[in-house]
Amino acid sequence: MRHNKKFNHLSRTASHRAAMLSNMTCSLIMHKRIFTTLAKAKALRVYAEPIINKAKEDTTASRRVVFSYLQDKKAVKELFGDIATKIAERNGGYTRIIKTGTRLGDGAKTCFIELVDYNENMLKEKTAKKATRTRRSKKAAAPVAEAPVAEAPVAETPAAE
Repeated sequence: MRHNKKFNHLSRTASHRAAMLSNMTCSLIMHKRIFTTLAKAKALRVYAEPIINKAKEDTTASRRVVFSYLQDKKAVKELFGDIATKIAERNGGYTRIIKTGTRLGDGAKTCFIELVDYNENMLKEKTAKKATRTRRSKKAAAPVAEAPVAEAPVAETPAAE
């Protein structure tokens, strides 16, 4: 029976699923964004976020725990180096899933999953929104002074004598 087994098995055995999620987590850490199906992305988020959370505390024990899940020294070094400094003040929600439509071959829902602090486009939009002003505030702040219009001199013709 399937009672209380609510996570997605992704049509794989336990060992295959663990290896796939480990490899996808390493790819996510190294590339900061990966394209995949929606079901795999949701399973990856559940798998990767506790691992990323462990990187906040840089101890030998936490590095060993993370390495036991990832089995990739380069990914562990990247996670505890650059990524850990960016997520230090964040309390959770380290990944974002954005849907991209359906795949042509089999109609599977596709998306990309990315680390939140590494999307430059969305970070630029946040800073741009803070700097915007309304037209009314610009007019009130800087009144336009009108310059007097200089009249053109009238050319006089000599009078006939």
